[in-house]
Amino acid sequence: MISRIDLRGDALPEGSALRDLLPRADFDVAAALEKVRPICEAVHHRGDAALIDFAEKFDGVRLESVRVPAEALRDALDTLDPAVRAALEESIRRARLVHREQRRTAHTTQVVPGGSVTEKWVPVDRVGLYAPGGRSVYPSSVIMNVVPAQEAGVGSIALASPAQAEFGGLPHPTILAACALLGVDEVYAAGGATAVAMFAHGTESCPPANMVTGPGNIWVAAAKRYYAGKIGIDAEAGPTEIAILADATADPVHVASDLISQAEHDPLAAAVLVTDSVELADAVVKELEPQVAATRHIEDRIVPALGGRQSAVVLVDGVEEGLRVVDAYGAEHLEIQTADAARVADRVRNAGAIFVGPWAPVSLGDYAAGSNHVLPTGGCACHSSGLSVQSFLRGIHIVDYTKDALADVAHHVVTLAEAEDLPAHGAAIKARFGWKVPESK
Repeated sequence: MISRIDLRGDALPEGSALRDLLPRADFDVAAALEKVRPICEAVHHRGDAALIDFAEKFDGVRLESVRVPAEALRDALDTLDPAVRAALEESIRRARLVHREQRRTAHTTQVVPGGSVTEKWVPVDRVGLYAPGGRSVYPSSVIMNVVPAQEAGVGSIALASPAQAEFGGLPHPTILAACALLGVDEVYAAGGATAVAMFAHGTESCPPANMVTGPGNIWVAAAKRYYAGKIGIDAEAGPTEIAILADATADPVHVASDLISQAEHDPLAAAVLVTDSVELADAVVKELEPQVAATRHIEDRIVPALGGRQSAVVLVDGVEEGLRVVDAYGAEHLEIQTADAARVADRVRNAGAIFVGPWAPVSLGDYAAGSNHVLPTGGCACHSSGLSVQSFLRGIHIVDYTKDALADVAHHVVTLAEAEDLPAHGAAIKARFGWKVPESK
């Protein structure tokens, strides 16, 4: 069901050579880019009419309007299962606790007497958030996108999710209910690349946004790449990943269930176990079969995910070597199930989020840990972070110098300008002092 890679014995290679040995899904955004280009251009030139046509083509429903009526949001919340509502409310509460602590405040550095630099933090004016609606419904993704945007102080928040024929062309009612709980009343029935294009260009119904965030399939990732530079994006998210660094102290029942939990997302989902215990590896592989048989989404998601080239059991000589492997892999979700797991987790450098010990599974982070589940994939954790309040803020430097403070450094500025063969830069300083550069005091 899952392949095995044996990295024991020989010294582990460095850098890209080690990364090349590790499993990874095929996710060709560049190829998808050419397919989304005409979709994006159609939305650009035809606006709502293109969105309606694409909803009929891709989602099988003819919309009267892409904007979701306010009463549909109210109805979705009124008819929401009370247990689901309570779970969503608790998820929102915990997410707010964590993300509120991420807020940034202005800070002034007094560089010299009379010269200061202040960094102030300003939220983007408007964001378009995306909640997927393909194989599964993700109200949790509504929370994970909306909460940090709200806590950052974004003034205008819109959300898009695919039209569902089953619900008369509206997004899934649980998505709508989550929006209502969060106070988001601008919601659109638009999916995939069309939603990104709608936010990038704006249409008759939807003003353009400064930024688009949210997980999605390869078409969403390709559309984000298409518009990178025109709008801000969070990441080109690929298929979900879980890596588990475990030793002989780990419970194979826990490990197997956690691998399956991410495999059920998508046939391209990655499930990787890194361990120095052959006994644990054997026990986990043995445990996978009955657990898979007892769940759903077996043939269309879990079996191809676990059996794909992106998933494997990786054998290493010890936890030290395991740390090198998981740092090279840079997993979206990394579980540490070893002795002294907190100490081991503290040494990890590359991961979207780290889950410490047997009682912090990835599923907790997906819904109710308070952390964010919109995380870097495909090894991007080596240079990128997950979604946070910071994602929606811009740092702006405010430079405030008096005449004396400028005079004190003027000769250095002129010297550097001339060294770079940019004499007009120096002239802008000289002009303020009668074209004679003051000597430093």
